Amino acid sequence: MNNEQQPAVDLAASTYGMVRDTEYDMAILPWGATEPHNQHLPYLTDAILSHDVAVDAARLAWEQGGVRAMVLPPVAMGAQNPGQRELHFCVHYRQYTQSAILRDTVESLQHQGMNRLLIVNGHGGNSFKGFIRDLAVDYPDMLILSSEWFTVCPARDFFDQPGDHADELETSVMLHYHPELVRMDLAGEGRAHGFALPSLQRKTAWLPRHWNLVTEDTGIGNPRLATAEKGARFARAVAERYARLLIELKNVAAVPDLYAQDFL
Repeated sequence: MNNEQQPAVDLAASTYGMVRDTEYDMAILPWGATEPHNQHLPYLTDAILSHDVAVDAARLAWEQGGVRAMVLPPVAMGAQNPGQRELHFCVHYRQYTQSAILRDTVESLQHQGMNRLLIVNGHGGNSFKGFIRDLAVDYPDMLILSSEWFTVCPARDFFDQPGDHADELETSVMLHYHPELVRMDLAGEGRAHGFALPSLQRKTAWLPRHWNLVTEDTGIGNPRLATAEKGARFARAVAERYARLLIELKNVAAVPDLYAQDFL
């Protein structure tokens, strides 16, 4: 347990006076989207949950390993599937827009002397691997990691019927963090239609699902089994995993230190 005063870990709620005298080890960038989440969760659910889990992880990393990690304000600019842009206020951000946001963030952090960044993604439509590969060419000393918080721990270990979108998992975690933002009285059933082609069912190939043909209420998975207690257990388990990662990263002096001598 670290006995020093905990540094500020949430930039969205911090002032310059709170952070100016602290040398931070790394930054965490929550990333979500702006889209409907069934009929009962906020449009910014993906940004809110990735941010809140990241803040919990940063606090645990300090308490357990003395890691000074700052969680940046969440990015709510996500890529959308066909059939989503027609929904009220659902915004599709193109790949080059997301790439520019990430590059500007990396350039700013490196200019300030920070060379560790963890992306905590909350939106299944986002993919950062290609961006990170490009940035690794231009910023070889910058270590950029990407993750999806909702896949860090097996959902079926915590939930009865986890789904795909605005389901029992997301609803439970939102009930844990922000019950005041959840309108269960408006929740749809979250019924979904799968692909008709057996090859697509077997994932022989991929194509984006047409959202209007997959779901009627934008949800995939029954949200009515959600509870705040389930959400609290899952969020804690995910934050613990992230905290362990942050502690391990603190001890990495350079990129070669990520690799062991023996492959097997």
